[in-house]
Amino acid sequence: MSGVGGALTPAPSKSTLSSNYLGSSIEFTSQYLPDVYEAEFEKYGNRSVSSFLRMVGAEMPFQSDVIQWSEQGRLHLAVSGATRSADVITSNGHPFRVNQTVIVSDGTDQEKAIITATTTNTFTVASYENANLASAIATTGLKVFAFGSEFKKGTNGMSGSLEAPKDIQTNNPIIIKDKYEVNGSDLAQIGWIEVTTENGATGYLWYLKSEHETRLRFEDYMELSLIEGRPAAGSSGAESAGYKGTKGLFYELDNRGNISTGSIAARTDIEEIIKVLDKEGAIQENVLFVNRTKSFEIDTVLAAQNNSGASTSSYGLFDNDESMAISLGFQGFNLGYDFYKTDWKYLNDPTTGALTSAVDGVLVPAGTTTIYDQVLGKNAVRPFLHVKYRKSEAEDRKYKSWVTGSAGTAGMSSDLDAMQVHFLSERALCVHGANNFVIMK
Repeated sequence: MSGVGGALTPAPSKSTLSSNYLGSSIEFTSQYLPDVYEAEFEKYGNRSVSSFLRMVGAEMPFQSDVIQWSEQGRLHLAVSGATRSADVITSNGHPFRVNQTVIVSDGTDQEKAIITATTTNTFTVASYENANLASAIATTGLKVFAFGSEFKKGTNGMSGSLEAPKDIQTNNPIIIKDKYEVNGSDLAQIGWIEVTTENGATGYLWYLKSEHETRLRFEDYMELSLIEGRPAAGSSGAESAGYKGTKGLFYELDNRGNISTGSIAARTDIEEIIKVLDKEGAIQENVLFVNRTKSFEIDTVLAAQNNSGASTSSYGLFDNDESMAISLGFQGFNLGYDFYKTDWKYLNDPTTGALTSAVDGVLVPAGTTTIYDQVLGKNAVRPFLHVKYRKSEAEDRKYKSWVTGSAGTAGMSSDLDAMQVHFLSERALCVHGANNFVIMK
């Protein structure tokens, strides 16, 4: 059949015709308009994956093209991975000077000695224990650190100057943009729909749903760009095309932080991470932002600590009684340091971090650190993790949004028969004290 709903062809007059006769094969539901639900069904729940940086850091303005700061170096002088030929030890750019006393170790055997001569990349030692360094000391993979000095009577003082190791870090901002466009004709078609948004707002919208979602996606991109970003390598395609990139969180931790690989299957795996923290800043409070798999691994290890091989649940550990449902998850624990655990939605979302599963989680130190701000020219206290956005008295580029076009705007800014909503931000992430962070893979 043809006509309305594929069933009827109306006649201009009341006539009994085969084309407008309701036969037994008619599907009556095709004659009516659909029954439309005015409320949008949220089948994916809250889809935004941002908020990580808002939870762990702060935001502050800057004005230059480059952000630069100095971080403290180690107080004591040490090298690793050195090699030796007899009593001459090679370590490129070593910090040692003549008359310093050192310990030379290969991880198993060690020997104490005094430095008698140096070049830029080598230093010669005289053993305190033998005529020469013992043959038991390996020739590769040596670790050396200074513990003092010794001088003969009537001699000159220490040659050279003890300079604080310089650790200057830089990062540059990126400009992030997005745009939503709707033509003027569609703007004239008014439709209302009841929505609940990711930022908590509820109510009816004149249906510019796509503009609303573009805004939410842009807000996610402002954070994800600073998490996943990386600088353009020399002679890379991006660098050749004129793009700089930026040092994101994962890039900084891969290059300046600590890397933990493999699963957390036993308490010893957690202890290995703690030993790393002992060697670094020893920050007492730390937060674990992990995906679901890593969270379950940690819960399983913690639960096993009070189970003693029994097959039943340990009520005392979970703070439950036998008559209630057992809570099988942990929010934190203490093992030399305080650790707080939370699921990171970005790493669980199948369209973002969970799509590649390249990172299982990060350990972020809580609190602040003191750095020397190269721009301010003085020491400043900053959170370990914070966002810098570009701002001056004339221009604030933290989060800009503006409308152009001839449709839907009070002032027709162009002859384009459309409304364009533009979004822009210029920002960078600063990771201070990356040696206190751990990235899990």
